[in-house]
Amino acid sequence: MGDGSVKVAVVQRPPVLLDRDACVKVAVEAIAEVAAAGAVLAVFPETFIPGYPAWIWDLRPGGDYELSSEIHARLLDNSIDLSTDGLGPVQEAAARNAVVVVCGIHERDGSFSRATLYNTLVTIGADGTVLNRHRKLVPTNPERMVWGQGDASGLRVIDTGFGRLGGLICWENYMPLARYALYAEGVQVYVASTWDSGDAWLATMRHIASEGRCWVIGSGCALRASDVPRSFPSADTVFPESDNWLNPGDSIIVAPTGQIVAGPLHEAHDILYADIDASESASLHRTLDVVGHYGRPDIFTLTVDRSPRNPISFQTAARAD
Repeated sequence: MGDGSVKVAVVQRPPVLLDRDACVKVAVEAIAEVAAAGAVLAVFPETFIPGYPAWIWDLRPGGDYELSSEIHARLLDNSIDLSTDGLGPVQEAAARNAVVVVCGIHERDGSFSRATLYNTLVTIGADGTVLNRHRKLVPTNPERMVWGQGDASGLRVIDTGFGRLGGLICWENYMPLARYALYAEGVQVYVASTWDSGDAWLATMRHIASEGRCWVIGSGCALRASDVPRSFPSADTVFPESDNWLNPGDSIIVAPTGQIVAGPLHEAHDILYADIDASESASLHRTLDVVGHYGRPDIFTLTVDRSPRNPISFQTAARAD
């Protein structure tokens, strides 16, 4: 590692499903812990606040409509409205500890409807300000009963004190054009916040690192049925086997060469650390730059529309005197 080496952390601890305040408390405590260990970046899993909707893969709205509706109502009440102080304690913890935080949330839009949720990845600067909000472009399979589709207004890379950071959520990482958009902005630290796990997912993390010549931080969610609070509606019915791992986690950190430097963290509640140097990403583009010398813009082009997709525009006509 060169002089630009910094420590980064992946927090693979279980959320408290459907409890926003409890999840925020876990996040705040973890931020302080990783800062004490010398980390400048803390990454949390997909929709960590208030937890990934693991029930949707077994519980279908058509099969138990009343229970699904009760769970969704609880989820809606415990979601985050970024136009208010919903992430205030997390932002304060980031500033207090001088740590950049990337965290997945269920976002409730405070401007339009207030009834649709989005799967959102929020990046908070070391000064506590929200630097970016990326909404998942395409929810996967039954996820479409939970979240709306995001737009590309947050599909971007931002500068941090340790490198250029961007991220995609779960199966967005299988979208070549979404990845290409981040590569085009010179991403050096690429966050893949996810519910996925296993060999195919881990191979994808290594592929993205090799393809983009960037550090890849795969942030998974390790969750057992016994981690689900008893306050969850019909918890014993929805999650009957207490010893069962609903997700093993498999958080991982991969170097721009495709080499695994930390993890995978499998079936464990822990924090994964690694030292990274973003400058290695730039130097490794000498051999492969898919949007530079290894691209063919005369043959292939990509247009990304970052215009916010607002559902309505209100206009007030000037009153005639």
